[in-house]
Amino acid sequence: MSYDVERIRADFPALKNGSAHFDGPGGTQTPIQVAEAVAKALREPLSNRGTVTVGESNAEGYVHAARQAIAALVGGKPEGVVFGRSATQLCYDFSRWISRDWKAGDEVVVTRLDHDSNIRPWAQAAERTGATVYWLNFDPETGELDPIESVLTEKTRLVAVTAASNLIGTRPPVAEISKAARSVGALTYVDGVHYTAHCLPDVEALGADFYSCSPYKFLGPHLGALHADPGLLESLWPDKLLPSTNVIPERFEFGTLPYELLAGVAAAVEYLADLNPAAGKDLRSRLVRSIEALEEHENELLADLQSKLAGLKGVTVHSRAQLRTPTLLLTFEGRDTMDAYKFLAARGVDAPSSNFYALEASRRLGLGSEGGLRVGLAPYTNSADINRLVEGLSAFLGS
Repeated sequence: MSYDVERIRADFPALKNGSAHFDGPGGTQTPIQVAEAVAKALREPLSNRGTVTVGESNAEGYVHAARQAIAALVGGKPEGVVFGRSATQLCYDFSRWISRDWKAGDEVVVTRLDHDSNIRPWAQAAERTGATVYWLNFDPETGELDPIESVLTEKTRLVAVTAASNLIGTRPPVAEISKAARSVGALTYVDGVHYTAHCLPDVEALGADFYSCSPYKFLGPHLGALHADPGLLESLWPDKLLPSTNVIPERFEFGTLPYELLAGVAAAVEYLADLNPAAGKDLRSRLVRSIEALEEHENELLADLQSKLAGLKGVTVHSRAQLRTPTLLLTFEGRDTMDAYKFLAARGVDAPSSNFYALEASRRLGLGSEGGLRVGLAPYTNSADINRLVEGLSAFLGS
């Protein structure tokens, strides 16, 4: 399968500063095609959505194209795509609407593997309604999530679970979890923010009643998107302005959408579909072909990186799950990972240190609130980047 990483790197103006970027899990760099799509939307007539003027039609077209693009990316339906400022904002919004009929005796499941944005909104909703929160743990030695059956009961109303840990990369068996949740009548809210940057989602196969993602994690602009079955969205009624529409998905989108950013979302998905170019195929088929090539590329680089890290003394790799994204969390014997972060940055290698809002996961790993040094691969990562990282770490450990 063809994957020309040097061709891809040429499309990223940010790479011209010479840095090796391993900070993709916090937000990827942007290809020129996406930047140009945003600029084009701002240069041309633009107004509130409608069909009368050119500006109105342009805005309508950007919204329609972005919904189509996200639907193709996640294997869903355009009318089930809701846009928001971020995945965190969307989770908070939907947690309030979904929990409106919760009561004392109801139960909600969250995991210690998740980003806090898929934990705290549900825990706080449970506190407001009198529902009980059950925690699903993971094994800190393997990074694997415990069986869902250990916390699932007939009283469970919702299971919130990540499709991939943003801290250690673990990819839990979401399809199995969703099936188990459905067997007791519970909904599944899946945080796909980190997963979507490395794997092609299929919301139907995953069984995700709600699936969120963030375009800026897969080469796009800063905003969030959520997919749910349109029939499920029809059952939810948010507080909203009286003149605003009751039509879905618009009833969940308050005020004016960022049309120029939505133009960038559509361009980002198109770019992903062309990572491994294939003419004459529909967008979803092109995405399947390209993401397969991306996974093969990232897995090869990850194997090389892991092999080289194994040769460095005093390095602990906390990313150990059998199935995971190309994301590693590192700590160093007797050394502060924040110092490593700064040491590498001075050498043009960007690999930040934090808990990255996966606070529960960091604590479960025995790392307190500090977390570790996170190394994430991206579509533009190449072998030279890997070598620079390893050389930088070697120099840090020897300093």
